[in-house]
Amino acid sequence: MIAVIDPTEAAPGPEPTLDEVVMQLQKTVSASRLSLYLSCRLKFFFRYVLGLKKPKSAALHVGSSVHAVLKAWNKARWRDQPLTLKDLHDEFTKAWTDTEEQVEWDDDEAEQQSTAWKLIEIYTRQANPTAKPEFVEVPVESDLRKHGLPKLVGILDLVQAGKIIDYKTSGQTPNAEKVAHTNEVQTSIYSMLYRENTGRQENGIELHHLVKLKTPKVVITELPPMTEQKQSRLFSMIESYVKGLDRRDFVPAPGLQCAACEFFNECRAWH
Repeated sequence: MIAVIDPTEAAPGPEPTLDEVVMQLQKTVSASRLSLYLSCRLKFFFRYVLGLKKPKSAALHVGSSVHAVLKAWNKARWRDQPLTLKDLHDEFTKAWTDTEEQVEWDDDEAEQQSTAWKLIEIYTRQANPTAKPEFVEVPVESDLRKHGLPKLVGILDLVQAGKIIDYKTSGQTPNAEKVAHTNEVQTSIYSMLYRENTGRQENGIELHHLVKLKTPKVVITELPPMTEQKQSRLFSMIESYVKGLDRRDFVPAPGLQCAACEFFNECRAWH
């Protein structure tokens, strides 16, 4: 028999030490953690080691709401129970309002909400996929101990026809060559996770950008399967992550990206 503990009755344990937090972070690695560590180690420290909480950005709220609706849409297709436009709008309203996080609106919320719904409408109308989803929002992991590396963890948005599909919302039209490079960590990790859990090589990767323009549009970037060179690069990056955590290497990386960083003030005060 499994004992269920009421968390309200459980005595609070001691706060984990910095060393304990770092050790936990070294046991597994995800695309988001690895990407953030490689882009700014101090931002990684604030978010994952100290666990500092910040208001959710408007762009992130739009993205997560759109993502939640597309998840429901794909699951319905997987069950052969397609959703009507009204069903989709109900899912969207629920996703938009069901958030306990404070959202930092940099524009009119109603306008942002309208834009998000237009993205969903245009995507579900244009995509019109004939292939049935194989996996929808599946948590997967891959043990890389044989390579001397930690466990990979992640969630695959969608797999159909052997292709890994990942959704992204964007404020500008993506450049295929640039997004292939800037998303290399994520796409390589997804390829590893897919291969380790299916025993097959993916047929390719598709990045589906839902672009928030005055007239919203969908841009699909098709990428080939991960090469041995990309796998080698990924393993080197993960090794750098592990060794960096060993050294407690949490230094800032000042640059143009800092203007929109939620930890701007904390970074300025760092010494």
